[in-house]
Amino acid sequence: MQMSPAELSSMHPVPDARGINLFDADASRALLACYLPKDLLDHLLPHLQRLGGLAGSLLDDLASVADKHPPTLSVRSRAGIDIAKIEKHPAYVELERYAYSEFGMAAMSHRGGVLGWPEPMPPAAKYAVTYLFVQAEFGLCCPVSMTDSLARTLRKFGDPALVERVLPMVTTQDFDQLHQGSMFMTEQGAGSDVGATTTTAVQSADGAWALTGDKWFCSNPDAGFSMVLARSEPVDGLKGISLFLLPRVLPDGSQNNYRILRLKDKLGTRSMASGEIRMEGAFAWLVGQRGQGFKHMADMINNSRLSNGVRASGLMRRALTEALFVAKNRRAFGKRLIDMPLMQRQLLKMAVWTEQARTMVFQTAQALQRADLDPAGKPLLRILTPLIKFRACRDARKVTGDAMEVRGGCGYIEEWSDPRLLRDAHLGSIWEGTSNIVALDVLRAIEREGSLPALQQHVLWLLDNGLPVAEDLANLQAERITKAFEFAASATTQHTTEQARQVASALYHVVTMAGMRWEAKQAGMPVRAKLADLVLKHRLSARDPIGDVGLADAELCDWLAQPV
Repeated sequence: MQMSPAELSSMHPVPDARGINLFDADASRALLACYLPKDLLDHLLPHLQRLGGLAGSLLDDLASVADKHPPTLSVRSRAGIDIAKIEKHPAYVELERYAYSEFGMAAMSHRGGVLGWPEPMPPAAKYAVTYLFVQAEFGLCCPVSMTDSLARTLRKFGDPALVERVLPMVTTQDFDQLHQGSMFMTEQGAGSDVGATTTTAVQSADGAWALTGDKWFCSNPDAGFSMVLARSEPVDGLKGISLFLLPRVLPDGSQNNYRILRLKDKLGTRSMASGEIRMEGAFAWLVGQRGQGFKHMADMINNSRLSNGVRASGLMRRALTEALFVAKNRRAFGKRLIDMPLMQRQLLKMAVWTEQARTMVFQTAQALQRADLDPAGKPLLRILTPLIKFRACRDARKVTGDAMEVRGGCGYIEEWSDPRLLRDAHLGSIWEGTSNIVALDVLRAIEREGSLPALQQHVLWLLDNGLPVAEDLANLQAERITKAFEFAASATTQHTTEQARQVASALYHVVTMAGMRWEAKQAGMPVRAKLADLVLKHRLSARDPIGDVGLADAELCDWLAQPV
């Protein structure tokens, strides 16, 4: 008879959660009922449970191997022919098969049939699957997201004939026919200043476009198709930039005229290739209008920013799950760690940040679905996206570090998942915009898109339809919400950009607090309201650094300690 992870751990003082079902171990998995239609949720539950089992065992093992054996680049064949071929470890390829083929993560938003569901699935379903998969493998979820985002952007702005030609290739679940997606945007001298792009696009007499220039940081550089920004118009700044679709292989079957110069030696996401690209008259198709490239690319960037937030949220959940497993199964000084007040405080802080991110994931997913159906929903989505990218990605760095500490010395050893989670967590605050850039984008959404009233209205709706705040906290909650929105409005109108990070954090905390109160009522989970109380008292309010922190709530401690 096979023993459970907990039984195995009891035989050794260092608890090992390998084999745990990461879906079943998640005490908040019932929240999906708030965000998915019942028939779809019922259909997905067996798939999520299966994925949870794989993520805690096979997929995690594959991810560990792929992390230790990063891809390599062969720039020439043995006969001296330029090939720029990326060799991926078989463990990574097997992960690709699970993500793209078996679970259809890049396809489920674009066509029916994925996981046996007859229609395209809403964003909340896709992110529920991603949230689980990323707990095993973070690096691959970047190419998966870019493939999904490329399909979305192409559908919105591409010529119908081009969409008809390319979309089936990037949304197929046939792994041998799949063309993955990427985006080549960053240049060495431009970085976040996209208006400084120097890559050029020249149109020939027959209407074909040729791209020339270097792109400095290109993840998934051997993808079948890549979205590329290039200067097509004789004007400076963003107005001269257009969006192009760059194929790896030309329609006649030959290689396109771009080279992968080298691969990056990265801190994290080692399993997935990132490289430098040189285009030398590479053929590409124009996507959308000339000179509107950044506007079109912004849709793909924002979708990738949301994905970054989702992935950071999943990392936090995996880190918390590992920490809770250790705390429940490790004994010291005659007690379980989970029963020690100081450990309870540490775990509760990690849980608050983790659960805030989860709430923000699904609140933003709902906003994305509404905005795609009705343009009136765009202002809310426009601000929620940079909010989750800014705060959740920063919080993941802290939560993964604290989880490593819970495990102790073993947590610092590469044989365990903790170092990989910690290294990968630092990606979110950099890719698709650093923290400063994304915080400034929050102010830009308020100023240009009128997003603040939409956000305030949404917060009030969540509170009106959620579990009411306790009477002794009602005045504090009202005062903090008012203060947050007034502060955001003032920073925007006064152009005090140095306050952008404070604004982003305050609004994130307000939205997640309100979202948790709404979830508490919709899912019948009062513990969500208690987590919202902690957000109010510890993330939205000043507190005495040497006073009572007020975290030792018995119900919350019981929630943490419940068995898997």
